[in-house]
Amino acid sequence: MTSGINRRYTLNVLGLAAGVAAFVALTAPGLAQDGQPLKVGVVLPMTGPFQSHGKQIYNGAQLYVQQHGAVVAGRRIEFILRDDAGIADQTRRLSQEAVVRDKVEVLFGYGLTPLAMAAAPISAQAKVPQLIYAATSSITDHSPYVVRTSHTLPQVASILGQWAAKQGVKTFVSLVSDYGPGIDSETWFVKTYEANGGKVVEKLRVPLASPDFAPFLQRVADLKPDAIFSFLPSGVGAIMMRQFVERGLDKSGIRVIVMGDVVNDDSLNGMGDVVLGVTSAAVYSAAHPSQKNKDFVTSFTKAFNMRPDFMAVFGYDAMHVLYEALKKNKGDSAGPKLLEAMKGQTWESPRGMVTLDPETRDLIQDVYFRKVEKRDGELWNIEFDKISAVKDPAKQK
Repeated sequence: MTSGINRRYTLNVLGLAAGVAAFVALTAPGLAQDGQPLKVGVVLPMTGPFQSHGKQIYNGAQLYVQQHGAVVAGRRIEFILRDDAGIADQTRRLSQEAVVRDKVEVLFGYGLTPLAMAAAPISAQAKVPQLIYAATSSITDHSPYVVRTSHTLPQVASILGQWAAKQGVKTFVSLVSDYGPGIDSETWFVKTYEANGGKVVEKLRVPLASPDFAPFLQRVADLKPDAIFSFLPSGVGAIMMRQFVERGLDKSGIRVIVMGDVVNDDSLNGMGDVVLGVTSAAVYSAAHPSQKNKDFVTSFTKAFNMRPDFMAVFGYDAMHVLYEALKKNKGDSAGPKLLEAMKGQTWESPRGMVTLDPETRDLIQDVYFRKVEKRDGELWNIEFDKISAVKDPAKQK
């Protein structure tokens, strides 16, 4: 039986087909003229609970344009920003309007899995590259035009599982948000951790809406594992860590080893000293010691009066991919050609060296291990180890 949600989704996708098909006819290869603006449809949550994601991504993209100029290969980059407030139905509608009405040639944004999935059929129908940041591995399977400049959750969680087992941590309780990214993280952490000799004694999944960690943390206290593993959306981690301390678990000897989202750079100082010593794995830290990143953090902070996080870097790098593709194509923005020119690029990002895998349309990149430390009165994720050139294991044959 088809659920009400799936039925509505199917009808919405079918309903947009005619409009998208008409748009495809108007944007056939060869119709783009030199000197015409290249319109980028930016669909992000600029209000609502995920507005920090939206602002970080958009600011990262704006910084790249400020530094490299608004004109590339004779085409002026024009952002058309739409606020979806983190609601998938709005994402779908705004993305369709961007393609059909505004005639954008690139879609950009989509920092949450449901939002990226909502727009994927539109990019596929219209043959418009869709630059995304949501990290559930399977999103790229839903449209051949999806290009991801962030990371995938299996890419990071699998490495964290291997590392934790090698540190002699014998038992874990997994505590994740109950939706695609949380399940992806749990699956790949458990798989690699247990393959290396560890044991996950229980898997706890917390409702995404209005999470209350109290009963789950009580279960952790009862089980007495060596450590907890967690994936939670950025911002929610502060709630979990506060309740962890309130219940005295910080004095129990139970270690906290998490995905980087839990201790996101943008919200880290607001979380307070309760996160000191928390170990995480991620593809970026604002404290990454390269000169490229130091310059990026300085410029971003000066321009927007906020510390950049991983989403800011993903937005910055997406613009690099677009600019280099346009240069290679001498300004030709026809969707299939633009997509091909994006594949295989290698460059130095603020996070380190990265390559856009032409097979998966995901990045091959380093995964860093970090620990929260206080330096000059501020909290930072300080890198202490890394695994180089990691691919998404969910897509390895």
